[in-house]
Amino acid sequence: MAGIIVTFVNLLYWAFWLLILARVIMSFTRMDPYHPVRRTVYDLTEPILAPIRRIMPTTGGLDFSPLIALLLLELLRTLVFQLVL
Repeated sequence: MAGIIVTFVNLLYWAFWLLILARVIMSFTRMDPYHPVRRTVYDLTEPILAPIRRIMPTTGGLDFSPLIALLLLELLRTLVFQLVL
């Protein structure tokens, strides 16, 4: 049972890691904001990034919420692994 939980948590972790990375890369491009790929990535990552953005102070136009989200995802993954294993 622990192996299934570890595999599932790893799958979710890497899926969100890649989605957040894709969002960061897309923020540097001039991709159409209504493009289906961009919309999907934004729709999947916004529930994670929006609460972090509300808590963090503004930093002169730089958005550190993806970095904080990745750190929190890693922390959550580590905690789940310690509880399960």
